[in-house]
Amino acid sequence: MSKVASDFGKIFCLADEHALITGGGTGLGLAMAQCFVAAGARVMIVGRRPEPLQAACKELGPNSAYIVADITDPARVATLISEAENKNGPLTILVNNAGVHLKKPAAVTTDVEFQSVIQTHLFAAFSLSREAAKGMLQRGRGSILFTASMTSFIGMTQVVAYSAAKSAYLGVVRALAAEWSSQGVRVNAIAPGWIQSKMLEKALAGDTARRTKIISRTPMGRMGEPHDIGWAAVYLCSPAAKFVTGVVLPIDGGASIGF
Repeated sequence: MSKVASDFGKIFCLADEHALITGGGTGLGLAMAQCFVAAGARVMIVGRRPEPLQAACKELGPNSAYIVADITDPARVATLISEAENKNGPLTILVNNAGVHLKKPAAVTTDVEFQSVIQTHLFAAFSLSREAAKGMLQRGRGSILFTASMTSFIGMTQVVAYSAAKSAYLGVVRALAAEWSSQGVRVNAIAPGWIQSKMLEKALAGDTARRTKIISRTPMGRMGEPHDIGWAAVYLCSPAAKFVTGVVLPIDGGASIGF
């Protein structure tokens, strides 16, 4: 048996990894948690509401745990990483997935609404990355993953705050990757296309024209499934991607290149 064949079972494996996933109780966060557990990782999911987190952990099984926290609170961010490590051991993977969606014309989007979206997506993700990286850099290994978006690449109406946050992710990913990769901490992002989820359904509710436009510009002619994102996240955090950093990987059915 060749070395490649003998290593195959280990190369996509996340055994001995401890992942913290924000927004991990529902939607894409839960799908990523399911895939991480299937790949052998211990998973800590974070959210503001205990009920979805409890239900998710019941489904995920004994390799999962949860922390109730509001990541937009700077004081809470400072303690979240240490709390996770006290419960589950040193953190080796951070997935910045938590987010909010605001669908509203730019002309009537208030400063408070804009700031709230930016705070949740951008400031909180950077703060968590900074705190998680302190231990990762000391240990010389780790993987940090951001959930970007199609709005990181293309202009869309009625989501100016969300677009600003997700576009900013690209710069954060590149800057952190340039700064930390030589010390063993890789930083990447996934840019989901239009994936079936409650958040997407809420965003498209009553907007048939928008739904039709999404499908028409996606070469595969359909929306994706949550586990499409989960398995891509496993790859980017696994040994198979050990030479991958600073990348934003679209999982979009071709939407970002479609016409």
